[in-house]
Amino acid sequence: MRSILVAGTDRRYHLAVDLFSLALCFVAQAQPVVFRIEPVRPVAELRAEAIAAQPPAEQGHFRRSQLTDLAKLDNRIKLDIRYATSNDFLGTPVYTSARAFLQRPAAQALLRAHRELLKQGYGLLIFDAYRPWYITKIFWDATPPDKHQFVADPSAGSKHNRGCAVDLSIYDLKTGREIEMTGAYDEMSERSYPGYTGGTLEQRAHRDLLRRAMEKQGFAVYDFEWWHFDYRDWPHYAVQNIPFENIR
Repeated sequence: MRSILVAGTDRRYHLAVDLFSLALCFVAQAQPVVFRIEPVRPVAELRAEAIAAQPPAEQGHFRRSQLTDLAKLDNRIKLDIRYATSNDFLGTPVYTSARAFLQRPAAQALLRAHRELLKQGYGLLIFDAYRPWYITKIFWDATPPDKHQFVADPSAGSKHNRGCAVDLSIYDLKTGREIEMTGAYDEMSERSYPGYTGGTLEQRAHRDLLRRAMEKQGFAVYDFEWWHFDYRDWPHYAVQNIPFENIR
């Protein structure tokens, strides 16, 4: 408790400093920037419909799925699985657990990119990887049509559904803090474009550093999202709808 004198009066007011509230304020400032939309329909309704629906039928021969847990590759690969929390663009969790998987060749390529970045003082920060098909349907159905370029069409399935796409950024090894980019993760604006010329020089340099590291290992950045990278082998894997809990 401390006292302050309010100018222009002879009255003394007491200012109580709630240290707990102050701490919460600092924590809130450290939280990631989150872009949100207003879902076209309630997410609970869309979830029920998506779970009852079936992925698209595919023809051809595909490799056997070997989904690999990214958390086991290197303990310096950090996970921030936003879709398992309310800190996502829908404002509600859509995943039942905070896990991330890729097909084994993609996971090994990701690890090589991570090791290259470690030499420069950065580590990989994973937002999302393999995504069950029904989640892709929720995203598509919840998103307004004018923003559909930022979500995959479930009628064709996505590279995330095949275990060959990853959403990620980088963090500073010394501080552990996420590196600021030109736009926030999942932001549905031109700031998310990998060729966006706005933002600061430092933001663009970090964005391009991540891109070079990933492209060197066989990933390609998505045209509308600096954080989204597709592994070159994606055509060899089928669309999957396996919940995280059923992955062995």
